[in-house]
Amino acid sequence: MAANTQDFVIVGAQDSEANEHIAKPALSFWQDAWRRLKLNKLAVISLWFLAFILAFAFVSNFVMPQQQANSFNSDKVGVYKNLPPKSGLPIPGWSGQIKAPGDTTSTDVYASQNVPKSEKFILGTDNIGRSLAKRVTVGLRISLLVALVATFIDLLVGVAYGVLSGWKGGWVDNVMQRIIEILSSVPNLIIVTMLGLVLGGGVLSIILAIAMTGWLGMARQVRNMTLTLKERDYVLAAKSLGESSFKIAIKHLIPNMAGTIIVQIMMTVPTAIMFEAVLSAINLGVKPPTASLGSLISDASSMLQFYPYQVLIPSAMLVLVSLAFILLGDGLRDAFDPRASED
Repeated sequence: MAANTQDFVIVGAQDSEANEHIAKPALSFWQDAWRRLKLNKLAVISLWFLAFILAFAFVSNFVMPQQQANSFNSDKVGVYKNLPPKSGLPIPGWSGQIKAPGDTTSTDVYASQNVPKSEKFILGTDNIGRSLAKRVTVGLRISLLVALVATFIDLLVGVAYGVLSGWKGGWVDNVMQRIIEILSSVPNLIIVTMLGLVLGGGVLSIILAIAMTGWLGMARQVRNMTLTLKERDYVLAAKSLGESSFKIAIKHLIPNMAGTIIVQIMMTVPTAIMFEAVLSAINLGVKPPTASLGSLISDASSMLQFYPYQVLIPSAMLVLVSLAFILLGDGLRDAFDPRASED
C-alpha cells in the first residue's frame, strides 16, 4: 500500500499576514477605562446628569443672579406666600391645589389668594413669597461651589502631602502620618465654629472648614499608592538616570495613581455637599438671605406638616446630585480596575 505523501492542510488557514493580524485594536489605559465605563449604564446616566447640572448651574449664574432669588415684594407677601407648585398642565399634585390645615378637600390657593392668572410658580413659593425654583437654583449653585472648591483644595493638598510622605519614608513619613492622626481626631464641627467666630460664617468659612480636614483621606490613599509605586522598575530606572524627585512624581507617580485619585474625588464631592447641607441646617453655614440646599431644608422643616413640597424639593435635589456622584464614583472605580473587565 502506497504511503500517503499529501501535505496536511490547516482548515481555515490564510496567508501569514492575515494570521498575524490583530483582531482587537490596542487600547490605551484611558481608552480601555472609558470602554469599561460605558458598560455601566448607571454610571453613564450619572455622568450626563452631572454634566447637565454643572452646565445649568454655570449658565444660571448669568441668567438668574442671587439677588433676584433673594428679593421679594413686602407689600404682596400675603398674595404670594406658600403657593404650591403649579405647572399649568393637568398634572396631579402640580395644579396649584393643596389641602389647607383642617380642610378635607383641596383648594386652589392661587385663586383664594388672588394671584394673577398669568402667574404660576412651577415649584411653588416659600413663606414670604419667593420662588422656590429660583431659590433651589441658587442653592444648588452655592452647594456645588462649596463642594467643588473644597474638593479642589483637598486634591492639591492631599496629593502633594501623600506623595511627599510616601516618597521620603522613614522618620519624615512617621511625623507626617502622626500629624494626620492628630488632625483626624479634631471634630469638623469645632473647626467650623472657630472659623465662624473668626471669619463671621458664610461660604468662605465652610470651604475652609471642609478643606482643612477633607484632604486627610486623599493623603492616606496617595501615600499608600506611592509606597507601592516607588519600588517599581520604571521608577528605579528614572532615579538611576538622575531624574529629580519632582519630575518622577509628575511623570511617573501621579499619572499611575490617577485612577485612584479620580475615584477619591468622586467620593469626596458628595461628602462635601452633605457636610455643607448639615452645617447650613444648624445655622453654621451660609447666612440669610443667601440660600443653599441645606438652608432651604432647614428653613422649611417647621412647615413640613402643612407645606411638604418646600422640604421635599430641595431634599430631592440634594439626594439626586449626591447619588449621581456616588454612582459615577463606583463606575469609575470599576473602570479603572483592570480586574473588573469581563472580556
